[in-house]
Amino acid sequence: MKNMLNFKNFTAEELMDILNLALDMKKDPAKYSESLKGKKLYTLFEKTSTRTFLSFTTGITELGGTYYNQLWRDSNFVLGEPVSEIKYVCRNVDIIMARLVKNETVELFGQNVTVPFINGCDNSYHPCQILADALTIIEHFGNLNVKLLYIGAKNNVFNSLVEFFSKMKMGTLYGLTPLVNDTVCDDAFYEEAKATGYYVELDPTMSIEEAKTYVKDMDILYTDTWVDMEFFNNPAYAKQKEETLAKMMPYQINDAFLEGSKAVVMHDMPMHVGYEISESVEMKNLELILDQAENRRHAEKAVMYTLIKNA
Repeated sequence: MKNMLNFKNFTAEELMDILNLALDMKKDPAKYSESLKGKKLYTLFEKTSTRTFLSFTTGITELGGTYYNQLWRDSNFVLGEPVSEIKYVCRNVDIIMARLVKNETVELFGQNVTVPFINGCDNSYHPCQILADALTIIEHFGNLNVKLLYIGAKNNVFNSLVEFFSKMKMGTLYGLTPLVNDTVCDDAFYEEAKATGYYVELDPTMSIEEAKTYVKDMDILYTDTWVDMEFFNNPAYAKQKEETLAKMMPYQINDAFLEGSKAVVMHDMPMHVGYEISESVEMKNLELILDQAENRRHAEKAVMYTLIKNA
């Protein structure tokens, strides 16, 4: 039985099989409408969500299954001994997806589940987002052989992008990350990825003018929120938010930054328009960004199908 905590225990071939399955599911949904008939998905949310909740719940329904949703704060995970709680949940369902704050909690689930488990996002990885991104790239460009420049924070989305590109050995990921979030990925993680040649770490102190020279050579620019969504409107983080925004505003993807580039812009949402992305750039690329968001559903359907069928 496999879980999807990140991409570590998946080969490039297995990930491509999931992507090809997702493409087929999107093209011919009727073919798979009863493929998980009678299967039950448990979704658990410690973090806020729009896309993760909607994509997983509509996804399992479209495959003929059902779902049961619970908020972390309403569950006995906040009170009880977690291992026995995990094992109890597994007695009732066929697959679990949890969106959790800490990677340590995700690992705890992975070590103790008796049904397949999917990491719906933690502070270190966001694998299903990157599968949706890859699906979008294949649809837009025909393959994964693209030059993608990520600009923003070293965070969960970025870590999964690094893991994906270095594993697939197709295309090249460039990272410009002046901001570093607290994740479990250490220097060795990035060094190992760089050694593959499919991840290039740019100097985060380079000038904006130098950064623009890279932009002109890219197929895709990718950005994410600079401030974690659960902190963005929290008064306790107001000072930290102000300092972060002041540091990162020069790296906003706007028309001036994109001058001379034919790159499309991707964003995993939710967007803070006027910060990491300007309104004009958002509107020019909104259909592609919405394709990304929709493709969460198709990618996750393929993940659930694959994990359940191979359990």
